[in-house]
Amino acid sequence: MNGNWKLSDPYVYESLKSLQNQSIAVQTIRGSLRGTLKTVMPDHIVVEMGGSPFYVRTEQIIWIQPIKES
Repeated sequence: MNGNWKLSDPYVYESLKSLQNQSIAVQTIRGSLRGTLKTVMPDHIVVEMGGSPFYVRTEQIIWIQPIKES
């Protein structure tokens, strides 16, 4: 690894940053997750479900939807 980062989709990254610490649904190429978006990094996000962290690579995300708390 050469230490040079390339942000593949800065618009998705900024959108995810605005949803940090909110409840979200995420569709990936492997399935979907619902939980709290805890961390947003250039290459992955961390979604917490039932107290367990799930690490999702940003390039695997198809769509993201905020979930309104009732």
